[in-house]
Amino acid sequence: MDTLSLEAVMNTLLKFVAQRSPFEYAGLLVLALLVVASSLVWVKRQLNPQRDFSELAARVNAWWVMAAVLYGVLALGRRAGLVFIGLLAFWALKEFLTLLPTRPADHRALVWAFLAIPLQFYWAAIGWYGMFIIFIPVLMFLWLPLRLVLRQETAGFVSSAAQIQWGLMAFVFGLSHLGYLLILPAHDNQPFADGRALLLFLIFTVELSDVLQYVWGKALGKHRILPRVSPNKTWEGFVGGIASAVLCSLALRFLTPFSLGETVLVAALVTLAGFAGGAVMSAIKRDFGVKDFGALIPGHGGMLDRVDSLCYAAPVFFHYLWRYHY
Repeated sequence: MDTLSLEAVMNTLLKFVAQRSPFEYAGLLVLALLVVASSLVWVKRQLNPQRDFSELAARVNAWWVMAAVLYGVLALGRRAGLVFIGLLAFWALKEFLTLLPTRPADHRALVWAFLAIPLQFYWAAIGWYGMFIIFIPVLMFLWLPLRLVLRQETAGFVSSAAQIQWGLMAFVFGLSHLGYLLILPAHDNQPFADGRALLLFLIFTVELSDVLQYVWGKALGKHRILPRVSPNKTWEGFVGGIASAVLCSLALRFLTPFSLGETVLVAALVTLAGFAGGAVMSAIKRDFGVKDFGALIPGHGGMLDRVDSLCYAAPVFFHYLWRYHY
């Protein structure tokens, strides 16, 4: 290839890059990571054909599907994103409630719990922060026990009221903060930092932290953090995964209104919150005696197994933004 044609190719590439939006840049970065992950799985299989890498391959393949679905939905706009996240919350609550030893007297309260999901996301869609922030923690907290009382079945009352309300708080209220993120306007000092961009930054950082904690734990993990709750979580995986995810989050700083130091701070906060969410959900699974919440996603378990970290990280991220940037 002569100098002239090489220069033409470079000019074409630069023009292509200059025309991309930050949302597209983020998608290209995720695509590059997925290509690297798939390539690593292929290399491992070639180097160690006697070992079984089927679980790892299933995890990576599932990430391709999940990334394509998420990016495709967000490309359709904010309303599509809100509906999609509402469905995630519905499915997560369903998986949790399926494990509960519910009573016949709980059925109408459970109907109300599911009806709360579209209402909670409606408050987010119209930007009614006051109702959004009190609807489940206050109004549903008061109403659900009363609905149970009307059935006049006192045996198991406390257990049912506590479990249903906790499920609403963790899986609907927690995840609904992802929906409210979508309606946040572009930041004055950073026109790229609108709701979709902020959501991508959060999900990228938290989910990458989960993946890297798994990778570091498999490679170097020796000292368990919570052996009776989550035997596979180690200090090596915890420190290595969070540190790596925080560094990687800097590649998407352009999606946020954060400074360099603030990006590191926020990424550390949400990855720590994500770890806490995963640990809490692991304790629930141990209590119920199950390995996964479901089998919806090959290699990952159920929907709740995939969004458990976000149940804790989303409120932390949202309220930090709300307090300091909006």
